[in-house]
Amino acid sequence: MQYCTIPSPVGELLLAGDATGLWMVGFQDGTHPTKPQPDWQEDPRPFKQAIAQLREYFAGERREFDLTLAPEGTEFQLKVWSALRTIPYGKTWSYGELARRIRKPKASRAVGAANGQNPIPIIVPCHRVIGADGSLTGFGGGLRIKRLLLELESDVGSVF
Repeated sequence: MQYCTIPSPVGELLLAGDATGLWMVGFQDGTHPTKPQPDWQEDPRPFKQAIAQLREYFAGERREFDLTLAPEGTEFQLKVWSALRTIPYGKTWSYGELARRIRKPKASRAVGAANGQNPIPIIVPCHRVIGADGSLTGFGGGLRIKRLLLELESDVGSVF
């Protein structure tokens, strides 16, 4: 597994992956920082595309990512993470809406749990999922970062 860390407007990000694709994006300044495992090798070269696309996103120049992703999860988690990628830029869905979209309308709690386990935030936009009442709810990077990402995607344009 290779990894690298990059600066971003929401703090340092750790990217990790291998030949199959990007496995994770970890917020280093968030509530649960991701630390490289001892057997990981630091090498930014495999992440050239991801780094470029993340920079474009933070500059307000990219709305969708075109990267090979390789998240590991259960069949249900993978289904939720796939559905997250269909939430349009600048829009938000509730957990209930996300559950309806995957044809599991009574599974909003399970959807919330899967959303919280998303290993590739920003690129798989779990920050676009909010409470049914419009409130910001849990986010692995913390609510401050979630708010910043949603502000970036609002009609106001880039906040960075």
